[in-house]
Amino acid sequence: MITHDLRVIADAILDKKGQNVVSLDLRPVGSSIADYFVICDGGSTTNVGAIADNIMKMAREELGMKPLRTQGLENDFWIILDYGHIVVHVFLTQYREFYRLEDLWADAPKKVYKERRKPAAKKDAKEEED
Repeated sequence: MITHDLRVIADAILDKKGQNVVSLDLRPVGSSIADYFVICDGGSTTNVGAIADNIMKMAREELGMKPLRTQGLENDFWIILDYGHIVVHVFLTQYREFYRLEDLWADAPKKVYKERRKPAAKKDAKEEED
């Protein structure tokens, strides 16, 4: 179930051209505020805001989840969406490079999300006849 939640969030990020999308499994590290962090960045404040908006929309529509807390929506430099078990960090690229959040949890298992999951194409009746 968590894997599906992470994939929906990653897809929402990638849909809006989010970059360097990773999840960190914080469970083995211990003493963390969530089970997972999802971290990404965008090239402009407009992009960062669009990514965060799309995550909230897709999490609500596909997972029935609303963030427990949000932070940074007013400036779009570093937006935090707290879903309890998953905390999403959407950075403006230069802020991500400066804060290097992944380095703080370097021992956490990391998964990289490269491309959006695409549903299998359906063939129409005419194509199947050929």
